Amino acid sequence: MSQDYHDPSDPSGPSQDHVDIPLVAPRITMLGRLRAYFFAGILVTAPAAITFYVAWLIIGFIDKQVTSLLPGRYNPNEILPFSIPGLGLIILIIFLVMVGAFAAGFLGRMAVRTSENLLARMPVIRSVYGAVKQIFETVLATKSTAFRQVVLVEYPRRGIWAMGFVSGITEGEVQNLTEDELINVFLPTTPNPTSGFLLFVPRRDLVVLNMSVEEGIKMVVSGGIVTPVDPRPAEEKKVPLLASTESNPPPPVPEERQPW
Repeated sequence: MSQDYHDPSDPSGPSQDHVDIPLVAPRITMLGRLRAYFFAGILVTAPAAITFYVAWLIIGFIDKQVTSLLPGRYNPNEILPFSIPGLGLIILIIFLVMVGAFAAGFLGRMAVRTSENLLARMPVIRSVYGAVKQIFETVLATKSTAFRQVVLVEYPRRGIWAMGFVSGITEGEVQNLTEDELINVFLPTTPNPTSGFLLFVPRRDLVVLNMSVEEGIKMVVSGGIVTPVDPRPAEEKKVPLLASTESNPPPPVPEERQPW
């Protein structure tokens, strides 16, 4: 039995009405639903559980080190039938407050000055002590500008951007050797932000980001998985501040996007 062929473009052929094909939502099986619930449970509980576990390890380590220095008859963990969590941390905080109060007084200043003069005469220890003290004074200073800004810098070559943290204005011999105004930029590594590189970058080549230092550290640790939200208006998001460097030289960074 033969079947006649009709050209679809031939108006004399049989009419073909448009047929709507309904879209059927994919059917989720019970196993798929349980798997989705399982991953949702991990997403909810894992961050809090890991945070509490790390905090518990740190507090336990401090408790063990501090309470071991207490005599047995003055150690509540040995007198009481149960141990007190966080006792060592509380004792450490009280001790640091007392040391700070003593150092702020006249006798305390004399004792600190004498100990610093003693350490300054030791060949190796004086270098370590001086560097560590300067770092702590810079980071803990109330009005310090160290690690207060997150910036973008073209590294390791032009066209590739890396995120760094401003640690200060370059001074001394490094600054005196160049005409550009240099900025100290700490370039952290992923996922360990405590290690990295120190770069001396001209101010005009840095792009200041709106994200906070905490948000920048989260982005570095997560390898870019955790991305902060851009707080700028929608109109500003549509206009890129930096043009592509494929064919044209990079434009100067806007003044408001330069550090300080």
